[in-house]
Amino acid sequence: MPTTSTERPARVGRRQILMGGAAWLVGAAAMAKTSPPAKVAIQVWKGPTCGCCKDWISYLEANGFQAQVHDAGNTDARERLGVDIKYGSCHTALVGSYAIEGHVPAREIRRLLKERPNAIGLAVPAMPVGSPGMDGPDYGGRKDPYDVLLLAKDGSSRVFQTYR
Repeated sequence: MPTTSTERPARVGRRQILMGGAAWLVGAAAMAKTSPPAKVAIQVWKGPTCGCCKDWISYLEANGFQAQVHDAGNTDARERLGVDIKYGSCHTALVGSYAIEGHVPAREIRRLLKERPNAIGLAVPAMPVGSPGMDGPDYGGRKDPYDVLLLAKDGSSRVFQTYR
């Protein structure tokens, strides 16, 4: 036999919906802050005793990269990746499918990976003082101007970013 009830179905008010939504947003934001972004893998070939190479690698790791370091093979890596010696520096790296030659800032590597140009990669030829890894206390705060070059597959280059 059916029973009758005088109970009303529960109604959810606007205030409860807003409070629930706010609680969800706070929880989602907290979870996002506790999950660090994935580190970007980069392989680096350098000489075993090069201090500025070690400083550049430390700089990259502090800026979200995870370096696999090879203490030999810089020249071979440069040739294998298609980087002309005229763009050479003291270390060569590979991130994704791109060559990174010399003291390239992390910001420009991220930009390269975001924009994905049809290119060999980036280079900061030589070892300009003030570039990442060449900016320690030994240099007394000196900063020389330099360009980050985008290396084209035909051997040419163009300025990707200027640091003054």
